[in-house]
Amino acid sequence: MSQRIRTTVLAAALVAGTGVLGGATPASAVPVWNANGPIHPGVQTYTAGGQCTANFVFYDSSNNVYIGQSAHCASTGGPTDTNGCITGSQPIGTNVTVTGATRPGKLVYSSWIAMKSDPSVTSAQCAYNDFAIVKLDAADYGRVNPSVPFWGGPQGVNTSGLPARSYVYTYGNSSLRFGLTPLSPKVGQTTTTTPATGWRYSVYTVSPGIPGDSGSAFLDRNGAALGTLSTLSTDGSNGVMNLNLALAYLRSHSTLTSLQVANGLTTFDPIV
Repeated sequence: MSQRIRTTVLAAALVAGTGVLGGATPASAVPVWNANGPIHPGVQTYTAGGQCTANFVFYDSSNNVYIGQSAHCASTGGPTDTNGCITGSQPIGTNVTVTGATRPGKLVYSSWIAMKSDPSVTSAQCAYNDFAIVKLDAADYGRVNPSVPFWGGPQGVNTSGLPARSYVYTYGNSSLRFGLTPLSPKVGQTTTTTPATGWRYSVYTVSPGIPGDSGSAFLDRNGAALGTLSTLSTDGSNGVMNLNLALAYLRSHSTLTSLQVANGLTTFDPIV
């Protein structure tokens, strides 16, 4: 059995005491990034009391700037409610607190909401399409650095899938770690071959993702954006959503047709 790994502020307090490829988008001007900006992949996000980890920075042809998180970060269901087609969600327009930002962002897209009105949605999409976009306030655009901490990147989007035992790289930021950043960057491996059409990568990392790491960015061996952390299984593996497919679905089921991943300012640097 899998469960979502969003955590709540209360839980942390208690412990303390495709036809269209996801990487193919219309051309648009790249915003001016801040290499020292406090808003970046891996910061904590808070939605209606739930804490998750942001994945990648995005922008569109109008130079709006966004950050990604899991759709289940805005869930109104429980941790074992993993079907996005039947589990409730906070509405579009919900405020999202993004660490490093001076003003709340706004939830502008949720795959869980989009799939509920999609008559052709598949069971695989209901189970694994777990993606949301938060639009940052324009006052915070100058505070954004698109680079993944520790690893660098991303550089583009993985559109080809991965063979078994491929190395993957991630950066979690659960509030349950209490800021112990040495535990945040992790290396892992895929357990099975996942074709480009597969919605879910099954991966083992040392250590596995924990509640609050939901939404974390995953990179492949070349530093391409691979996916985002979605579920925790009883065998200790994590389910990672295929970002390429999630972006293709977003572009065909929302007005964010020009949305694309921002490349990192620092070069991807794996250690294995």
